Amino acid sequence: MKTFHISRPNEAIRPALIDKINNLTKPKGSLGTLESLALQIGLIQQTLTPTLQHPQNIIFAADHGIVEEGVSLSPKEITWQQISNFLHGGAGVNFLCRQHGFTLKIVDAGVDYDLPYEKGIINMKVRKGTRSYLHEAAMTEEEMELCLERGAEVVRRCHEEGSNILSFGEMGIGNTSSSSMWMTCFTDIPLKECVGAGSGLDNAGIRHKYEILKQALDNYRGDGSPRDIIRHFGGLEMVMAIGAMLQAAELKMIILVDGFIMTNCILAAGKLHPEVLDYAIFGHCGDESGHKLLLEKLNANPLLHLGLRLGEGTGAICAYPIVVSAVRMINEMDNFAHAAITKYF
Repeated sequence: MKTFHISRPNEAIRPALIDKINNLTKPKGSLGTLESLALQIGLIQQTLTPTLQHPQNIIFAADHGIVEEGVSLSPKEITWQQISNFLHGGAGVNFLCRQHGFTLKIVDAGVDYDLPYEKGIINMKVRKGTRSYLHEAAMTEEEMELCLERGAEVVRRCHEEGSNILSFGEMGIGNTSSSSMWMTCFTDIPLKECVGAGSGLDNAGIRHKYEILKQALDNYRGDGSPRDIIRHFGGLEMVMAIGAMLQAAELKMIILVDGFIMTNCILAAGKLHPEVLDYAIFGHCGDESGHKLLLEKLNANPLLHLGLRLGEGTGAICAYPIVVSAVRMINEMDNFAHAAITKYF
């Protein structure tokens, strides 16, 4: 069993960080979220002069057996076709990575297709898609463990390359269904409020999706533990993202959380290790039904509200410049004493 050793940031430095932020040449609290971000990042890195180094966006990709039950508007082959688009630089995440200086890593967690690994895809495939959890568990214990370990391995590579901030994305037709299942199981929010349009279902499609997921929930006979719920209803790419997030927290890296699916992954990761949430910055509140409710349940304050629902890490990368501004604020603004300015608050 993969184990993680995650500790909460040492609070001893908090007063010094607050004092530095409060004595920058501005009214106390006037830079709002930038101040709270600078405090969080300073705590994570245990320094009064935090830095952001080599940002990377990791996309985990896999297919879902539940798609065979008609819960998605998009066919399964979109998963591997979109990966081809990533490779050619034509996807939404590509232009954002170029704009904001992110390295993009594409990881095959379980795509039901023979991908061209020689083109730079990281082969971490556990199996070709999950089983349909309408009838049985999506994956075995062994497959879940492989996902956790392989997700962690990708993050260790990023850390060795000098990264201290990562965003995570996903590609997998059907993964909003798995996310809805985790959400209702881990928050007790009624399933109907957790189920949305995904890649574009109409009202009849959403109703069918809900009915299938409700039947799958009724069919569940597991022990109700976080690990069993993750294994039974999860996607291979989603469990791999959990392993990645937990490893990032263990290495005291900043985790930029993307949309509905990745927010459910950090929710699930927090059920295994609550400390992981101290390392999470929530990039945005997306347009998928349930995301706002989930963020509220986590007491999370997303940085952006842009109506995004693409996934891939796009919302997290869009939010990155705000994180950069917070770090520049604490490092580059002068203080009242040095600037010989009388405090005006």
